Amino acid sequence: MQKKLPFSSNVLIGSMLFGLFFGAGNIIFPIHMGQEAGANIIPATIGFLITGVGLPFLGVVAIGASKSDGLFDLASRVHPVYGYIITVLLYLTIGPFFALPRTGTVSFEVGIAPYISDEHMAFALAVFTVLFFSAALFFALRPNKILTWVGKVLTPLFLVFLGALILMNFLKPMGSISSAPVNGIYATSPFFKGFTEGYNTMDALASLAFGIIVVQNIKGLGIEEPGNIALHTVKAGIITIILMSAIYASLSYLGTTSISQFEMSSNGGIAMAQISRYYFGNFGSILLALIITIGCLKTAIGLITACAETFSKIFPNTFSYKVYVIIFTVFASFAANLGLTHLISFSIPILMFLYPLAIAIIILGLISPLFKDRQVVYVTTTLFTIIVSFADMLNAMPDGIKNLEFVQNILSFYKNNLPLFELGMGWVIPMAAGLIIGLIICAVTNTREIQSKKQ
Repeated sequence: MQKKLPFSSNVLIGSMLFGLFFGAGNIIFPIHMGQEAGANIIPATIGFLITGVGLPFLGVVAIGASKSDGLFDLASRVHPVYGYIITVLLYLTIGPFFALPRTGTVSFEVGIAPYISDEHMAFALAVFTVLFFSAALFFALRPNKILTWVGKVLTPLFLVFLGALILMNFLKPMGSISSAPVNGIYATSPFFKGFTEGYNTMDALASLAFGIIVVQNIKGLGIEEPGNIALHTVKAGIITIILMSAIYASLSYLGTTSISQFEMSSNGGIAMAQISRYYFGNFGSILLALIITIGCLKTAIGLITACAETFSKIFPNTFSYKVYVIIFTVFASFAANLGLTHLISFSIPILMFLYPLAIAIIILGLISPLFKDRQVVYVTTTLFTIIVSFADMLNAMPDGIKNLEFVQNILSFYKNNLPLFELGMGWVIPMAAGLIIGLIICAVTNTREIQSKKQ
C-alpha cells in the first residue's frame, strides 16, 4: 500500500514551491505585458500563464517522475556532453548572466531610480550594485539561518502589500481594458506573444535546476515510488498554481489599466514604481522598494549559492565553492550596470534558445516511463528541437547580428518553410515529429528484440 501524505504536508510543500518560483522580480513582466497587450490582455495572459506557471510546475513533476537526480542526470540521457552543456548554460542564465544581475537592477529601478536625475543615473546604479552584491557576497560566503527567518517575514509582508495594491486597482481602476491600446504583435497573436513573454520569468529553467529540492523533501516524508512522488507534487502544487496564476493575472490587469495614467514604460520595474506611488504616495513607494530590495537580495544569495554549489560539484577539479561565489558575484555586479531594460533585451535570444530545449526535457521526463528511458527518444526529440531553437535565437538577436546576410538567409529558409516560426513557436512541430520518430524507432526495435528472443 502506497503511503499518503496528510493535507498539511502537501500545503507545506506547496508553500515551498511558491517560494521557489515567485520572486520579487517576477512582478515586472506581467505588468509590462499588460501595458503592451492592452485590450488583448486576456489571451496574452493565458499564454503567459502556461510558460510562467504551468511549465515550472511540470518541470518539478518531471524530475520526480523520471527517477532522475536532477537536471544534469536527466539531460545526460541525451548524451553526457549534452548534459554538461545544457546544465552550464541553464545555470549561467538563471545565475550570473541574467537572473542574478536582474535582482540588483529590479531593486534599483523600483527603489532608487525614481529619485535620481538622468545625468546621475549611471553613477547611482554603479554604487547601488556594488553595495547590493557586496551584501549578497557576504551572506553567500556565510550561510545563515537568519536568511530563512527574513524570508518567512518578507514573503508574507510582500504578498500583503501586493494584495493591497491589487485590491486598490480593482476598487479604483486607473482605466478600462477595452480602451487600452494594443501594441506590436499583441494585435495579431496575443496568445503566442504572451507565451514567449513568459520565458522572461525563467521559472521553467529554474524548475529543472531546483526540482530535485522538492523531490528530496517529498522523499524525506517517506514517499519513494516515482509515480507517488509525482502525484504528491501535483497535489502540493495545486494551491501554488492557483495563487501564482491569480497574482500574474491581476498584475497583467494592473499593467493594462495603468496605461491610462502613464506612458508605456521601458520595463515593468518603472511601471511598478509609478503604480505604487499613484495609490500609496511616497510612503508606499519606499515600503515597496524596501520589501523588493530585501526580497531580491535573498533571491540573489540563493542563486549565487546554487550556482556555486553546482559548478563546484560538476567541475570538482576547477575552483572551490568560495571561489565560484566570488566569481559569479563580481560578474553579476558588472552585468547589472547594463540596466534592467538592456539585461532583458540581451537575455531574450538565450531564452529563445534554451526554453524549447527545456520544454523538450520536461516532456521527456514526464513520459519517460512510457518508453523506459530509451536514449533514442531523447536524442531524436532534442535534435529536432535544437535545430529550430538555434534559429529562434538568431531571430531574436539585435539588428546588427540579425541583419547579416548569412543570418537573413537562414531565417528566410525557416520563415518560408516552418509554420509559427515568426511567432517564436516554430519548434512545436519539429519537437513533436522528433518525439514520434523516436517512439516509432523504440517500438520497432522492441518488436525485433521480442522476435529474436522467441527464435
